[in-house]
Amino acid sequence: MSYFEFMGKQIYYETYGQGKPIVLLNGIMMSTLSWKPFIEVFSKENQLILLDFLDQGRSDKMDTAYTQDIQIEVLKALLDELKLNKANLVGISYGGEVALEFAVKYEKYVDRMVLFNTTAKTSPWLKDIGVAWNRSVNDPLDYYCTTIPVIYSPKFYNDKSEWMDNRKTLLTEKVFNQKPFMEAMIRLTESADNHDVTEKLPNIKIPTLIVSCENDYITPMPEQRKLHELISTSELVVLPGTGHASMYEKPLLFSSLVLGFVNCQSVEFIV
Repeated sequence: MSYFEFMGKQIYYETYGQGKPIVLLNGIMMSTLSWKPFIEVFSKENQLILLDFLDQGRSDKMDTAYTQDIQIEVLKALLDELKLNKANLVGISYGGEVALEFAVKYEKYVDRMVLFNTTAKTSPWLKDIGVAWNRSVNDPLDYYCTTIPVIYSPKFYNDKSEWMDNRKTLLTEKVFNQKPFMEAMIRLTESADNHDVTEKLPNIKIPTLIVSCENDYITPMPEQRKLHELISTSELVVLPGTGHASMYEKPLLFSSLVLGFVNCQSVEFIV
């Protein structure tokens, strides 16, 4: 467990293992703790790096509005802190957006990139989803019902009803009733309002794996197909019957895709 200072704020991160660096970038409601089940497998042959963005987890909270640009600089400061000239970026949802924006600005620091459930732009439709989230922050159960069921596929949510009930109790009684957390969620959500790297994506030449999910109702499949069209060095994989929280629904597949893409050497066929 370590901290570094960024613009007068304390930023929390964790590192495990040795080898090719993999930085896991959180979704909007996540923190370093969210990746606990993946630590052992990801650090077996790689250096695993976990990071809490500003307003997440154990990193300091902000007191004013901001944009995702500041999270890009937090990530750059982390690489500088660890003296890394290159790293592999793995981002899901909000973390994938930050990864894209980082690659646009600091491409030379990125080896390969894996993007789960990510979009190139916050559309009016997606922005209004965020507005709905933020309008429900004053009631923990309202916030849960507005934000959580939709991030899972219906099959997973129904099949794992006991697990989901336990999460509902945990989140509504210990997380969504905490004012500092909810204020941070409002700022985090609004920080993505102006996310748009659409015109810059053709400039990215990093090997990139884009993972789309059939039952993603937050960043649906056309969003990832657009990413694939714009990034010429990308590959696209679609996970059937999976929702926005793909790493929870398909942890083995999530791990296999990330580690395989990051660690596999290039293969060329001579025809």
